[in-house]
Amino acid sequence: MSRHVSKIILISGATATGKSKIALKIANKINGEIINADSMQIYKQIKILNARPSKKDNVKIKHHLYGFQDVKKNFSTGHWLKLAVNKIKEIRKKNKTPILVGGTGLYFKSLTHGFVKIPNVPKKFRAKIIKIHNKIGQNRFYKKLIKIDKKSVNKIDPNDTQRTLRAYEVIKYTNKSLFDWIMQTKKKFKNDEFVKIRIEFPRENIIERINKRTEKMFKSGVVNEVKNFLKLNVKKDASSSKIIGISEISDYLSKKESLLSTKEKISIKTRQYAKRQATWARGYMKDWHKVHNPKLKNFLKIINTGS
Repeated sequence: MSRHVSKIILISGATATGKSKIALKIANKINGEIINADSMQIYKQIKILNARPSKKDNVKIKHHLYGFQDVKKNFSTGHWLKLAVNKIKEIRKKNKTPILVGGTGLYFKSLTHGFVKIPNVPKKFRAKIIKIHNKIGQNRFYKKLIKIDKKSVNKIDPNDTQRTLRAYEVIKYTNKSLFDWIMQTKKKFKNDEFVKIRIEFPRENIIERINKRTEKMFKSGVVNEVKNFLKLNVKKDASSSKIIGISEISDYLSKKESLLSTKEKISIKTRQYAKRQATWARGYMKDWHKVHNPKLKNFLKIINTGS
């Protein structure tokens, strides 16, 4: 007998950690519905490459925000947040539990901390700033930033190039500190409404799982999927073109690479991506429950104490 849990369950983890499978089991136990929190699983025309849940899984448990977006269109964190918030409210109205599952840290951050609505900085404007940075170096550029944005002092590491550039371009373009924009951000839910769980495996386990998943993709017809994707002539700078496996299989199709080296390249790139996800989580998911043994009882124990 499944029961309803009043919380919003968040399940995160690096790629190939079995998040979708465990979410399905949890949903079964607590009368839940699943919402996608992965920026690559939103695309309609890509299913095998992203290991999207099957139709069979969708029959068992209702899945939301999977495979609905055309690959030619870009999709932002802000778009996702709006749709996810609506889905959470819909599911709760039905007296069911929303379970958000995925590997996109920014999606989860926008949900738990709110989405910072900073006006888009034009590419040309940004390029000029990068040019200045390249000319004078990080050390002098950081000093320039803290001179015009006192709120950045002690909040941005002097060696953090990316955040220094971001804070500088924001204040220059909007006449307002990045930290003022952050302060204005409104959250849609209270922090105690969430149960936040992160799956963590030792690196060698992840590598093994990624290799197995790569093999499975090829057996499931991923080459044809990429062939069909390439026929759509999606722009190279579109988000969907950056999905791991597209450029590698494209090289294989044009006979630049062997099948063996294609599989190897996809596995290596996926491992690098998993490493970036883990690094991001260490910085931004410190207050999440860690699960090292992904058995259902370990998740239910956290959910029960959190609800």
